[in-house]
Amino acid sequence: MADAKEFQDRLLSLGLARVSEAAALASAGLIGRGDEKAADQAAVNAMRDQLNLLDIAGVVVIGEGERDEAPMLFIGEEVGTGKGPAVDIALDPLEGTTLTAKDMPNALTVIAMAPRGTLLHAPDVYMEKLAIGPGFKIGTVTMLMSPSERVSALAAAKGCSTEDITVCILERPRHEELIAEVRSTGAAIRLITDGDVAGVMHCAEPEKTGIDMYMGSGGAPEGVLAAAALKCMGGQFFGKLLFRNDDERARAKKAGIQNLDRVYTRDDLVRGDVIFAATGVTSGSLLKGINREPGFVTMETILMRSKTGSVRRIEYRTPVK
Repeated sequence: MADAKEFQDRLLSLGLARVSEAAALASAGLIGRGDEKAADQAAVNAMRDQLNLLDIAGVVVIGEGERDEAPMLFIGEEVGTGKGPAVDIALDPLEGTTLTAKDMPNALTVIAMAPRGTLLHAPDVYMEKLAIGPGFKIGTVTMLMSPSERVSALAAAKGCSTEDITVCILERPRHEELIAEVRSTGAAIRLITDGDVAGVMHCAEPEKTGIDMYMGSGGAPEGVLAAAALKCMGGQFFGKLLFRNDDERARAKKAGIQNLDRVYTRDDLVRGDVIFAATGVTSGSLLKGINREPGFVTMETILMRSKTGSVRRIEYRTPVK
């Protein structure tokens, strides 16, 4: 008989879906209301309340920020009843607060859970990210390649023209040169305003999303969440921490990062089995958003386990007062 304190991802997965759904439901009334902070706080409160119902000894390793920056779901916060397995938790209660406030596509609630000590404690700095979907040899694309070389290499691996490749990039002034170089290959670019966890996840289902590759820099904590998703869905992810000053380097060292120049693979960021749940808040390519009708709310959740490679899509309909 398995130890009751073992990480039994199959038993915990539905509970994780409930956590994600609770955060989405709490933010539902704030979609399009223009108040990012209120939407985020509602999701944080609901996610924390639901997490504390789970029989886990959980520690938040990717959260809302350091303890002095976030009153709840801060890095290092203990969650759960304390009676179950010791687990690491990475979460973003509302990935896309701006998207929610403006009722724009692809806002999600996101959470991942893995055995204690297996998720990288990523500092709150930027990370250069590169991701492609499943079915390609390791080394098909690398961080050492230029953006145009990556596009050409992926096109060769797919047996198509570079003009048939679509790259997802976060729309930021810092990416102007990257965007210009990718466009010089003839590839198409889908620019997103926020939500790069969803952006990376798009690579895993190119037939559905139309996205073949993700490139660009964004938050390192979101990189761990994206890697957790790809570990379940399939696909390759590479990340390299970027530092703007000595304060950020010190933050990384405080988080236990020894080699500041390391290129992390998906399995470096997520070293064990992981379960991942995301619920759509606003509709996008991956998930339907929350649908409100008189007396009811309907939402869609993707629930995944890396151990089995299973991907479930759950439609949840609940009465509301």
